[in-house]
Amino acid sequence: MKKKRLFRVIMTITLILVVLGIILFPKIKDMTGSELGPGPVTPAGARGMRGSGQPLLATGYLISPVQMNELIYSTGTLVPDEEVELSFEGTGKVVGIHFEEGSRVKKGELLAKINDRPLQAQLLKLQAQRKLAEEREFRQRQLLDRDAISQESYDQVSTELQSLQADIMLVEARISETELRAPFDGIVGLRMISEGAFATPQTKIVRLVKSIPLKIEFSIPERYSGEVSPGFPISFVVDGNTYIATVYAVDPKVNMETRTIVARALYPNRNEELKPGRYASVQLLLSQIENTVAIPSQAMIPEMGGEKVFIVKNGKAREVPVKIGLRTESHIQITEGLHFGDTLLITAILQLRQNIPVQLDSLIIDAPPVNGMP
Repeated sequence: MKKKRLFRVIMTITLILVVLGIILFPKIKDMTGSELGPGPVTPAGARGMRGSGQPLLATGYLISPVQMNELIYSTGTLVPDEEVELSFEGTGKVVGIHFEEGSRVKKGELLAKINDRPLQAQLLKLQAQRKLAEEREFRQRQLLDRDAISQESYDQVSTELQSLQADIMLVEARISETELRAPFDGIVGLRMISEGAFATPQTKIVRLVKSIPLKIEFSIPERYSGEVSPGFPISFVVDGNTYIATVYAVDPKVNMETRTIVARALYPNRNEELKPGRYASVQLLLSQIENTVAIPSQAMIPEMGGEKVFIVKNGKAREVPVKIGLRTESHIQITEGLHFGDTLLITAILQLRQNIPVQLDSLIIDAPPVNGMP
């Protein structure tokens, strides 16, 4: 009984599989387009591919004289020519603020004052004592000329006068420490203290900034340290506008962390159109090569013995060994091997062989100036 039951189950499963095969077979046939399944597909007109006897399709690049610029790109910061946070040299109560925030001031102009009344009183006392000491020194000198007194007596009076004069100079210096004056022409910022406050040498009063001229601080890779020196012109871009500046100083030491050298350039900024602290894109033109051969980087084929490229001549690919010069991000200068008027092949590089037929699908003839990082 068990064998009969097993036989029936097997037959039922077999029958179901046969029925499913009959139903699904037409659909599979329609999907594959063949009773034997899909075969290999070859896209028609694929670039760089050719059938037997068909020329290889590739893009040509007509070599024309171009200008090649060797550039360094960097980022920089606009730095004021002079900047200082002003504070009093002495200690005391602020009795006067003599500037308006954001105004222009001149060198030596009084900006703020702290109480100096005790010092002024001490100065008056010393000045009165000096007057008496001067009269005494005058009388003693006359007596000395007539040998009426000894040299020692005169020297004592003279020393007292000189001591008073030194005390007066010391008090006057302390009085000057109660005055805050502009050390250079510039624009004052926002004041950080009010009248009546107690100020010390650590108390910041106001920031003074001079932005005529303006400095541009930027870094360059260490390998170009010998090419950038004072007097070197640069250009920098702020908000899409380009400005010209001149390098005036280069740091003599390489930064060991970034392996760069910091340089600074001066921009006149006569109208103060640029504000310190802004970001700038800096560009340095190291050299400019006129009427040279420059090819796209993708056309170069490196080999063990050097480099080569392919040109098309009389409808066939020709292998040409070349020597290279300046490199940029997108182009390479060719110093030997190619000539103006040659048609360089820049696509289907992997399929190119010596003397195979080639058909150009397009020809690039535009040759703008080539700029890039060396």
